[in-house]
Amino acid sequence: MSLSYSLSAHPSPTSEQEREGILANPGFGKQFTDHMAVATWTKGEGWHDGKVVPRGPFQLDPAAAVLHYAQEVFEGLKAFRHEDGSVWSFRPEQNARRLQRSASRLAMPELPEEDFLGSIKALVAADEAWVPAYGTGETSLYLRPFMFASEAFLGVRPAHEMTYCVIASPAGAYFPGGMKPVSLWISTDFARAGEGGTGSAKCGGNYASSLAGQLEGAAHGCDQAVFLDSSTHTYIEELGGMNLFLVYRDGRIVTPELTGTILEGVTRASILQIAKEMGLQPEERRIPIQEWKDGAASGELAEVFACGTAAVVTPVGTLKWDGGEVTVGDQSVAGGVGENTADIRRRLLDIQYGRAEDTNGWMTRLV
Repeated sequence: MSLSYSLSAHPSPTSEQEREGILANPGFGKQFTDHMAVATWTKGEGWHDGKVVPRGPFQLDPAAAVLHYAQEVFEGLKAFRHEDGSVWSFRPEQNARRLQRSASRLAMPELPEEDFLGSIKALVAADEAWVPAYGTGETSLYLRPFMFASEAFLGVRPAHEMTYCVIASPAGAYFPGGMKPVSLWISTDFARAGEGGTGSAKCGGNYASSLAGQLEGAAHGCDQAVFLDSSTHTYIEELGGMNLFLVYRDGRIVTPELTGTILEGVTRASILQIAKEMGLQPEERRIPIQEWKDGAASGELAEVFACGTAAVVTPVGTLKWDGGEVTVGDQSVAGGVGENTADIRRRLLDIQYGRAEDTNGWMTRLV
């Protein structure tokens, strides 16, 4: 039987004046709405006790399994206000299914898709006033579903109790000053994930393992790091939290294939479909890092971009490594943002904000 999420309204919600002040400049991940959706899983009983409650701290025992054995997974998606005032989300069923795959990999129970969708609908209904107005730029309500092992015990086994929660945060434009190409450092000393590991799961450990590489990139004057396969340090995988695409002058658009060490991004999958509709030729295959270097140097490689829920599409300008660097495309034209990169980004945003017809059935109404 599906979970129902009863509402216990916040006794002292954020005032309208304070909320409007926050929505005028929300930043990203810094402000939060009044409520959260929660549910509990216990061995033998399954999922139960779904509810929407005032947002507040969890009370965790110091022996909670998540603190010692890192059993936790999470998701990220957005709620968008459309011109008629309704609120929609982009392919949330894909997030639900990915959360199930992530949970399975970390020996955690799978939350049914209908319960995932029910939780975000219930939370957005309770905090609809926090969804930014239509026409206020690339604003949205960012939704963060997550699950963690809350059983108190010390021992290496799957926990017998899990807590599921969804919190929400109003988000401003990722590029408030306009898109600018980022620079990437090739990380050869660190790997984000290894074969047989948790690279395809959206869990905190993968992000924690990428931080040292990001710091290494920053130390070399770069915005981010690009990680290679851990076995040969030859093939491109992804950034710390974004997938990569290479666009060639002959119309090919190539992204690293899913090998079990790369996160299967919802934005990535959507771009592969949009690229076909644009007349481009999508390819999923292993890409040697040398191909990027050579293609940029020869001019055959026209554009590179990263993609993910937060930034949607981010152009990449410069690739650096110990001993060299290359720049992709003409950085003096259109601010260094390639034509296909800009078009793909625009098409995605137009669908998400209801400005274009949703021919693929990707949008789900929340409110």
